[in-house]
Amino acid sequence: MENKTSVTEFIILGFLKLPEFKLLLFMVFSCLYFLTVLGNIIIITIITVDGVLKTPMYFFLRNLSFLELCFTSVTIPNMLVNLLSEETKISFVGCATQLYFFLLTGVTECLLLTVMSYDRYVAICIPLRYTAIMSKKICIQFSAACWFVGFLVAAGHTAVIFSLPFCGPNVINHFFCDIQPLLMLVCGDTYWNEIQVIAVAGVVLMLPFILVLVSYIHIITTILRMSSAKSRNKAFSTCSSHLTVVSLYYGTAVFMYTRPKASYSLDKDKWFTLFYCVVTPLLNPVIYSLRNKEVIIARKRSRLKTKVMGF
Repeated sequence: MENKTSVTEFIILGFLKLPEFKLLLFMVFSCLYFLTVLGNIIIITIITVDGVLKTPMYFFLRNLSFLELCFTSVTIPNMLVNLLSEETKISFVGCATQLYFFLLTGVTECLLLTVMSYDRYVAICIPLRYTAIMSKKICIQFSAACWFVGFLVAAGHTAVIFSLPFCGPNVINHFFCDIQPLLMLVCGDTYWNEIQVIAVAGVVLMLPFILVLVSYIHIITTILRMSSAKSRNKAFSTCSSHLTVVSLYYGTAVFMYTRPKASYSLDKDKWFTLFYCVVTPLLNPVIYSLRNKEVIIARKRSRLKTKVMGF
């Protein structure tokens, strides 16, 4: 790497092309980040404290909220610092570290959403075996497997990309170290690296998406067969929040990471990236809070306990 790479640091271009809006962008993104952190911490706290929310669904939801905290914290704090700084440099190792944790949390979340769809499938389609299939041990193993696969994918991608020669421009036209902007700075042909990125993204994103789709086909079929309208509404309500989150996450991720290099437009793509780096993590706790009756009831219970205790 030392013989091929002369770049020791990168310059994060971010939003330097909009100097007159830097303060406004800082205020907006700071508020969004604060609300994201607050919302996900509230979800984690409610599920942890409330004795009723001990089912596998809420075990995975708590894990999802923790992942959202990590995912958004990988990029946003550094972006906020850069908005107020004259120099927006990041070291070679720092850039590799940021990409690694971005991929780790992103891939893990993708897999966790798939596990959550399987949980809903078992709960609605095989309700009598739900407790046996989704035991506490199995839930922990599912969660650990998501993190392990995320670790392998992130480590492999990061190792491959940062073993490539960076010997020319070092300006990243993005607000963090992402795959596509880095590949554009590599000296030499990156065709096979792009193929690798698209292939891995196809497996990591499309295969789980297909599994989610198959799960929901079975779920919807089972719900439509229910004779009671009350049962159908209850079943739909338990799935609607997760289905909304899945649509937001996969829709943006597939668009960003399964395209050829020729279709990249970094000036436009970094604004689109903000959607799944800032907006989606913010929407998740809102969606689960507003559309999930059990979370709403648990939140009311926690408020009541607080009042009774005199706080």
